[in-house]
Amino acid sequence: MRYISLNLNKTEHGCPTIPTVLTYKKHVFSKKRNIGFSLIELMITVAIGAIAVTIAIPSLSSFTAKMRVDNEVSELQRLLLTTRNAAINSGQNASLCSLQANDTCQNINNWAGRVGVVSIDGLIREREAIQAGDRLQFAFNSVTYNPSGQLSNNNIGLFTYCPRGLTDYSRGIDLSLSGRPYLSSDNNGDGKDQDRNNNNIVCN
Repeated sequence: MRYISLNLNKTEHGCPTIPTVLTYKKHVFSKKRNIGFSLIELMITVAIGAIAVTIAIPSLSSFTAKMRVDNEVSELQRLLLTTRNAAINSGQNASLCSLQANDTCQNINNWAGRVGVVSIDGLIREREAIQAGDRLQFAFNSVTYNPSGQLSNNNIGLFTYCPRGLTDYSRGIDLSLSGRPYLSSDNNGDGKDQDRNNNNIVCN
């Protein structure tokens, strides 16, 4: 659409003369700009996202492994305390051991499988098998408490839990003769847990 304005000169008597200047004003319609990504922009975004994911995955894997180890050793500590309390409350021995299909103790050293607290009343509490590839080790087949809350079979020692491929996150539980379980901790600030004798937690 065009608008035309006429600039008319006037005589001294006020009468218009022939137009001397013609001014054209053109109304310009702007086109609507397309909103979105070009192919190059999309490729750059995908590439940046792929790099970010590549950087984040190892950190995420380490974080989940550390959380898993912390949860497993905390659960094992609770099972030991439950076994001790069961022996004290019932006045009979109670054991933490690997379980058979009928929920009784089996005489094998398999702490990575299903384990549970067994007393005169039967199975009190259990824990399912740990994640495949992780290791949970202890020198004995079971831990048995007597009614005084002490270890009846003198099975003192160290439980060790090592996640697959990330041994720096290994943790342990020390069992004292009094029957108390002690969680390992990083005593020297090197990023690895040590037992009560300041030895690093390792799995064989």
